[in-house]
Amino acid sequence: MAFSMMQLFLLGALGPRLVDELDVSPTLLGLTTTVGFGAAAVLSPVGGRVVDRVGPRRCLVALLLVCAVALALIGSAPGAGLLLAAVALGGLPQALANPATNKAIRATVPPERRGSVTGMKQSGVQLGAFAAGLPLAALAGVAGWRGAVWTAAGAAVVAAAWAARALPRDVPRAGSSAPGARSSFVPRGAIAWLAVFSLLLGCGIASVNTYLSLYGTQRLGLGPTAAGALVAVLGVAGVAGRVGWSRVAGQPARAVWLPGGLAAGAVGAALLLAGASFARPLAWGAAVAVGVFAVAANAVSMVLVMQRATTGRAGQDSALVSAGFFAGFAVGPPLFGLLAESGRYGTGWLLVAGEFAGACAVAVWWAVRDRGGEKR
Repeated sequence: MAFSMMQLFLLGALGPRLVDELDVSPTLLGLTTTVGFGAAAVLSPVGGRVVDRVGPRRCLVALLLVCAVALALIGSAPGAGLLLAAVALGGLPQALANPATNKAIRATVPPERRGSVTGMKQSGVQLGAFAAGLPLAALAGVAGWRGAVWTAAGAAVVAAAWAARALPRDVPRAGSSAPGARSSFVPRGAIAWLAVFSLLLGCGIASVNTYLSLYGTQRLGLGPTAAGALVAVLGVAGVAGRVGWSRVAGQPARAVWLPGGLAAGAVGAALLLAGASFARPLAWGAAVAVGVFAVAANAVSMVLVMQRATTGRAGQDSALVSAGFFAGFAVGPPLFGLLAESGRYGTGWLLVAGEFAGACAVAVWWAVRDRGGEKR
């Protein structure tokens, strides 16, 4: 999970260096996120079917190898063209990551432990944010940003070799006699609600991931390493939030109410970011709050997917919800980038607060209708 989004976390953490060396504008920096997550959103429904048919082990090894290739291409990019192509390639690992890991958990972990295990698994994404924001950003100060990205590519190859040896073999899927509804690309019931919630949540999280470091250097007066540390703080808080709240979500009656509460907390975090331009220390509290509330809400949505997924569709339903989340990641940063280009960061963070508020409204509306999980 850490490697599946590593390229985008690195682009966010190393954004100030890329803007200077490759002459990349803030708007184009946001476009890298749009390309990566746009590709992931398009590929996710197909990726879910592939995981259900081929098995999680093969898919996890493949996604790690593709991550390595995408990172190597980013490290070699002479300009924006190859950079965007490499980020688009990185959409494939993103499309496979949640379906493969969720299917593995559903197949091997008892129901009473799936919430906590899912939280630990989802925290891997924030481990990637931490790695990009602190050790790799620090390495970039010594070996250059290309050296940091190439180091991440080599680590992905090592992880692929480990996965091939350590993961249990995939069980061959028997026949293809599943009913036609199983292969539907249209989310329904709880899965449809989670997809919409994830779309709005993704818009806000992606804007924070992409522009937090640049905001630190351009508006708050932080150096590149300190600005990258903001991303690392967000990552650490996200790990704690995902593990903690996913354990709470292990109880279905509570899980359905959590997304609304976490999204409400995320609104406050975005408002803290807006206020940080007047009181710089608020940025650190805001980074913690984004991790504890917004980032954790995505992990809770994955717990809900496994609680509500129909038999044989864990991969496909995970992919459909992930597609909504990735679509939000594709849409959010370009909108924020237009504001950042003109220096209107405060307005941008208010936009993020509005996106989180929309996610909160959708979550509360569905929780009231669902009545603790009685309806699908």
